[in-house]
Amino acid sequence: MIETIRAAYVIARRDFTAIIFSKSFFFFLLGPLFPIGIAVAAGGLGSQVSQDIDNSVIGVAISPEEADILLATRLRLSRSLGSKSMPELVVLRDFSKKEADIIAKLDSEKSLTAILSGTLAAPVLTGSERDVKRWQGKITLLAETALSQPAMVDVETRFIGQTSSSSERNQLMTAQAGQAILILLTMILAGMVLSNLVEEKTNKIIEILAAAIPMDAIFLGKLFAMLGMALVGITVWSTMGLTVALLVGGNWSALPSPAVGWPIFGVLMIFYFSMAYLLLGSLFLGIGAMATTVREVQTLSMPVTMGQLLVFFLSYSAITKLGEPVEWFAVLFPFSSPFAMIARAAQMDNLWQHGLALIWQAIFTMIIIRFSVMLFRRNVMKSGQAARKKSLFARVTGK
Repeated sequence: MIETIRAAYVIARRDFTAIIFSKSFFFFLLGPLFPIGIAVAAGGLGSQVSQDIDNSVIGVAISPEEADILLATRLRLSRSLGSKSMPELVVLRDFSKKEADIIAKLDSEKSLTAILSGTLAAPVLTGSERDVKRWQGKITLLAETALSQPAMVDVETRFIGQTSSSSERNQLMTAQAGQAILILLTMILAGMVLSNLVEEKTNKIIEILAAAIPMDAIFLGKLFAMLGMALVGITVWSTMGLTVALLVGGNWSALPSPAVGWPIFGVLMIFYFSMAYLLLGSLFLGIGAMATTVREVQTLSMPVTMGQLLVFFLSYSAITKLGEPVEWFAVLFPFSSPFAMIARAAQMDNLWQHGLALIWQAIFTMIIIRFSVMLFRRNVMKSGQAARKKSLFARVTGK
């Protein structure tokens, strides 16, 4: 094991140095220009998730008679203006209208965005500043329409720090952004592992290395060298992005904070990107072991790329289904696990689950690497049990 690690380090250092100090690495650093264009073009992919996240529910704590009138008015306006134009109303029966009770209710009920109290003639809307300002105009329209005699209604607003609903919505936005960044970086960078291996197979360099170093060490070294190159590129891109953001300025406190906090979330982003890269890269190594030409590489890698998109869609659609079977499947399936777990980091503050997930992903990466080595030995080096049987058969038959 120690010798394998040492040999892998030698291969990783060789490949990393050759890539970093090559002329083409500069053009590689220009890569973010393309994913930015792709991200803008694909901005509509999360429309359904955004609708799930922004499903606003306002609790109604007014007299039963006025509540029934308000519900009927909301139904009538929804038919003419559209169901999404009006917030969903839920009547809170036998509920105190005291401000302390209203705040406690908002904190305890994650489904509630705000609470409407008072009367139709003098309504009071309580909630976070963002939610109250968003729905103040619609509540005014509802109250004015519900009154038998047209009158100007002035909605009194009461702001609280942050409701559970708005906090959950912000965390979901962070989870959505984290997954999008991971999938873009992984799909752009992991394919370089495949091209590197096929190039050395064509030049017969890989066979020379295999004669002196165990194949496991070669594959590990190449995989971690490409990961190191990817992390260097990400560091450069992040530095440039932060520099531009600081120069432009902005309200950094308005960024939705993940459940684990920004420092830990940043560390987990690095870990889960590394694991997603290693998982996909090890799979590409297996493809490179079977391919002999560039055309075969393109043919074999296309299903993997499409499969990676399906994996991303699986984890992306499971963001709003935390704890449900489809979300657990995304967490346990190795290739979608990094994306599903980074979404959990944005929504859940317990850290032990991330340790288990990283160990599980690392074990599966080693399994794929081992399988890729077996394929390489059989298809390229012509070694292994199948190759020995074929050689024995040829000696016996004289063919």
